[in-house]
Amino acid sequence: MTCNLCPRHCNAERTETAGAGFCRLPAGIMAARAMLHYWEEPCLSGTRGAGCVFFSGCNLGCVYCQNGVLSHENFGKPLTTERLREIFEELIARGAHCIDLVTPTCYQPWLLEALENPLPVPVVWNCGGYESVESLRLLEGKIQVFLPDFKYADDRLAIELSHVSDYFEVVKNALDEMFRQVGPYEIGPDGLLRRGLLIRHMVLPGQLDNTRRVIDYVASRFAPGEVLFSLMSQYTPQKNAVGALARRVTGAEYRAAVDYLHACGIVDGFVQEKSSAREEFTPIFDLSGL
Repeated sequence: MTCNLCPRHCNAERTETAGAGFCRLPAGIMAARAMLHYWEEPCLSGTRGAGCVFFSGCNLGCVYCQNGVLSHENFGKPLTTERLREIFEELIARGAHCIDLVTPTCYQPWLLEALENPLPVPVVWNCGGYESVESLRLLEGKIQVFLPDFKYADDRLAIELSHVSDYFEVVKNALDEMFRQVGPYEIGPDGLLRRGLLIRHMVLPGQLDNTRRVIDYVASRFAPGEVLFSLMSQYTPQKNAVGALARRVTGAEYRAAVDYLHACGIVDGFVQEKSSAREEFTPIFDLSGL
């Protein structure tokens, strides 16, 4: 296939045996684990867990990625669309409150096949925020919850840390399209998110100005009651990290971010305990569940 699924528009030829383009992925599905995940936001994990499928590869190149074996090394195994559908159903049979597609962007055509028939639980598009509006439009009616990162409102930082020069403009357009599709968030009487847009932002050490600018944009673009916002403290330094990225976010930094969030009027969403920045919260990618 000639791939232009994401805003990089690589126009790369992906075949069954060879990867290409920025993501270096072949055609077809590759994943590294399927599991019940208890550490997503409470409205997704609930009491029985979110049914997560972790896909291989990524269209971003974040130097601090906690799932680097997937995003940088493309670890995983090939799956047919039929097997992927079986995995969804197995997770639901085990009690999953939702099906959480983690870094799905590079697999959209095959995911649409696997989702041709509706599932009895919400489907979550858990992505890095760097999404093509044209590709997102093809998801309409198949995805009930969009869970994008909003990493940067500073393209200088996006270039330095994720190797992408137009992140801010792209993510703004992507958020608008996601919200157009799902509308204001809906939480059921059980506390679980039925549909909506849940925007994640992870505070990075030494980058509070970027966090404030992300919060400013969300507060100005969306009214209270329209979207959920998750302010994350879980940054964990990776091997060979340098400068501020070689340390964790301090308590003072995260408290300042939370205070700013509330001062801007964003109260719909989640903040984290400082203890969330622990390696044991990162799943082990061992192909289990596949």
